[in-house]
Amino acid sequence: MASKLGKASWIILTIVGALVLLISCASTYLAYRGDYPIGGTPIAEVTPGRPGLTAALRAIRGTSAAYAAGFAVFFLRTVLGPYRRGEKSAWWTICLATAAVVAIILLRVPLLGPEMGQQGVGPALVLAGLVLLGLLLGLDRLQKS
Repeated sequence: MASKLGKASWIILTIVGALVLLISCASTYLAYRGDYPIGGTPIAEVTPGRPGLTAALRAIRGTSAAYAAGFAVFFLRTVLGPYRRGEKSAWWTICLATAAVVAIILLRVPLLGPEMGQQGVGPALVLAGLVLLGLLLGLDRLQKS
């Protein structure tokens, strides 16, 4: 029987994965139908009379949302399958996949500069913190096998 911490671990990670999937769906809608901001300016104001640029910016956001959704599906499948069963490798898979996502997002700061690079860092740190909490609650998985 799984420990209470182990159960809390996979429940927290399931909630995180579901939230990432939900947010990626909302981002998909904004990419293709919304007037989302770019650098604080609505896309309609950034690209007036330039349909090719509008389409390109929407496509970039749509692709990003697609990868976020794909990550969420893989994440949820790992959490609800091998991780929930207590497989050690699943702990590492979740940890490394999340670290890769967060590291690439955090690269914004040195590569885009502090003013523009800070955008999106907060959500990445929240994701990292929640996944870390879930993984720490399931730390006993690393001691098994």
